[in-house]
Amino acid sequence: MAAVEADVVVAGGGPAGLATAIGACRAGLEVVVLEAQRPPIDKACGEGVMPDGAAALEALGVELPPAAARPFRGVRYIDGAVVAEGSFPGAPGLGIRRTVLHDALRRRAEAAGAKLRWSCRVTGLLRDGFATEAGPVRGRWLVAADGRASSLRPLAGLAGRPAAHRRFGVRRHFEVEPWSDLVEVHWADGCEAYVTPVGERLVGVAILWSGGAGRFDELLARFPALAERLAGAEVASRDRGAGPLAQRCRRVARGRLALVGDAAGYLDAITGEGLALAFREAAAAVEAIAAGDLRRYVAAHRRIVRHPLLVIRMLLLVERLPRLRRRVMTALAAEPGLMSRFLALKLRAGGPRLAGGDGLLRLALATVVGGAR
Repeated sequence: MAAVEADVVVAGGGPAGLATAIGACRAGLEVVVLEAQRPPIDKACGEGVMPDGAAALEALGVELPPAAARPFRGVRYIDGAVVAEGSFPGAPGLGIRRTVLHDALRRRAEAAGAKLRWSCRVTGLLRDGFATEAGPVRGRWLVAADGRASSLRPLAGLAGRPAAHRRFGVRRHFEVEPWSDLVEVHWADGCEAYVTPVGERLVGVAILWSGGAGRFDELLARFPALAERLAGAEVASRDRGAGPLAQRCRRVARGRLALVGDAAGYLDAITGEGLALAFREAAAAVEAIAAGDLRRYVAAHRRIVRHPLLVIRMLLLVERLPRLRRRVMTALAAEPGLMSRFLALKLRAGGPRLAGGDGLLRLALATVVGGAR
């Protein structure tokens, strides 16, 4: 066996890969990160970091530039004339430009001692490392954190079957004063628009939809009130798209390779928990690597995603059935506190009776029954 270059080699220098690198360095491991792009790296996403994701960043020692992150205290659902809103049970979430977040993670990874190799494209998977355009990079443990459309997942034989339901996303920024300290989710048939405050005079609008190709302006027109509010605002970024969103994974580890973040499988962005989940997965992978047993990561990953996947599937069902969606939104708007209870449930912050699967079912039934009154 050729000499290894590091204890851990991470393929992918996005948030999941950098969080893994930071954690591994703090555990006393030597880390090399391989990334084809150069920082800061942008991505089509809603740019809202949920409260548990913000807490994970703090725990990693990631320092965000002053005034770079805009706190949001909860979520507002808007479905035509129906409005339901709720607050998080504890600390707020953070709206932050993806490029700013990536640069902060990069700086923290460098300070922790990770060797970051930008413009280093991974071209293949080896038994003990990754093939790159500059030659092989070998390590005792390997982490694939190369995103939703991971090329390493199928090379490792870990990719699942393509999902039948195809959803896509596109994002654009507007120079306008944020009008709320909530993330707004505007609902229409087969489409949602997520409005996140990300600066003093900047909001990001991410639109998710089902079906085929779509252009931002055509999709925005499905939300007349939002389109009117944004009319005349200066466009502050190029549109970025992504999809199809759902990517299945048979297993998250094989041999000495672990899949972390979106590379470990992706269902949908409808809950906005992608970054928070990636940070939890990174911590679990590092713990398993430090213990020398990736079976621990497989078990931990199962626990990490079980509850979020349940919530995502519930919301996707609501998204696909307009009549059900309208009943649920009406119920959320009619009963004070129900939306806040739902957010606590989504963040697993309502205690075991609320945060378990039974609590989710009871809350779903309550919204449907309430909407039928």
